[in-house]
Amino acid sequence: MKDKTKMNEMSVPRARRTDDGLGPNSDIGAKLRAFYGAVQDQPIPDKFLDLLEKLDEVEQASKRKSR
Repeated sequence: MKDKTKMNEMSVPRARRTDDGLGPNSDIGAKLRAFYGAVQDQPIPDKFLDLLEKLDEVEQASKRKSR
């Protein structure tokens, strides 16, 4: 005979959080939010900031030329 406890555990679906409106994707959404939060807290690399500055300079120069 099979163990009734194991059968009952297998037949009962895991409880999921539904208060965030994601339904069955609640666990995935929570993990994505946690990952996004961790990435958001990281500093912007200096190389990227340098590239943004160069882009801004080029845009300003092109605006001056078009006038």
